[in-house]
Amino acid sequence: MKITFTYASQKDFKWLSDAEKGHEITSTMLKRKIQDKEVLLVKADNKLIGWLRFGFFWDEVPFMNMLGLDKEHRGKGIGKKLVRFWEAEMKKKKYKMVMTSSQSNEDAQHFYRKIGYADVGSLTLPKEPLEVIFIKKI
Repeated sequence: MKITFTYASQKDFKWLSDAEKGHEITSTMLKRKIQDKEVLLVKADNKLIGWLRFGFFWDEVPFMNMLGLDKEHRGKGIGKKLVRFWEAEMKKKKYKMVMTSSQSNEDAQHFYRKIGYADVGSLTLPKEPLEVIFIKKI
């Protein structure tokens, strides 16, 4: 299986819209993020299987907002490779640190720790589980 990474383009909007359902991003915001090169895609043998969407914390620290991978491709190291690709892209742009978060009841928190992210704090939003904040120096 050949794995490739690329930035999303507007032609990927429909696929991303379907993949992002339930992740609380508006169509307008998704279009803007694609235009601003803040969405990465992963393909297996030229078939879209996942995405990574990011923004900037305090407008200056790259912050991974969403990492999504088709269920049948999870647990194979592809998500880790996608995150590493994003980290390398951010390093090329001279950033020294990246951030992400995960709710305390999600398995994603263990994934982030396993690939080198460190807990640095948390926040509590009304009627939501604790949100754990992670950083990683790159």
